[in-house]
Amino acid sequence: MEKLLLPIYVPRWLRKSALKLKHSILYRGPESPVNILGERTVEWSFLNGQIPKGPGEAFEFGCEEGNMSLAAAQKGFHVIANDLQEQTFIWQHPNVEFCKGDFLSIAFPRNQFDLVINCSSVEHVGIAGRYGIKMNHTDGDLQVMDRLAEILKPSGVLLMTAPCGQDAVLAPWCRVYGPERLPILLRSFSILKEEYWIKNATNQWVQCSREAGLSFQPRNDRSNPHRCAYALGCFVLRKIPKPVIPSDAGKAAPAQC
Repeated sequence: MEKLLLPIYVPRWLRKSALKLKHSILYRGPESPVNILGERTVEWSFLNGQIPKGPGEAFEFGCEEGNMSLAAAQKGFHVIANDLQEQTFIWQHPNVEFCKGDFLSIAFPRNQFDLVINCSSVEHVGIAGRYGIKMNHTDGDLQVMDRLAEILKPSGVLLMTAPCGQDAVLAPWCRVYGPERLPILLRSFSILKEEYWIKNATNQWVQCSREAGLSFQPRNDRSNPHRCAYALGCFVLRKIPKPVIPSDAGKAAPAQC
């Protein structure tokens, strides 16, 4: 006997609440598919643990709420917190300066920063559809990483987290870095430390090997980025020195934000 499925119509004002209830039922419990729930807990824990003691100059790329900028300021750094969109922090600190704008269009001097923080931000660059990004740019993420290397002092460190797994583009959200693109992304840096995390069957983040992290099969959900799935990579990086060519052409004036 075939089942008869009848549609249920609800008022427009009730639809959003009904969908929220539906999703809370479908995506809870140990039998639900894995997603990226709790990724910031892992990332912020790693980054906080790696921030050195100041004083010094720090830069956070894609700061959003500025949590890592505040953490760096608490360690004694003067921080420039940059984001493409306007941000209103729920805190205030005398050593944190917000700088709105496209990072690639802001003139920062070379070798200015002792510390750079990039908490799962570079993977969005050049993927149209989120965070005010309107145009696709295939190599936008690579340009950002090369520029971050330029503004970092030779003795400085870049602390970074990013989605990892088999190479993929989860449009309209982000890239996932795997065996092919991750080495290109990090081409200007040497790796001082790396950690990888994946979700287990009960949707908990657990540490794993590099091989397991980069072989994880990502999953996209075009309607909700938080229901996507990928592994996490956490890195402490130092830029690879380049030969110094005497010239005034590459010098830039201090940034005006």
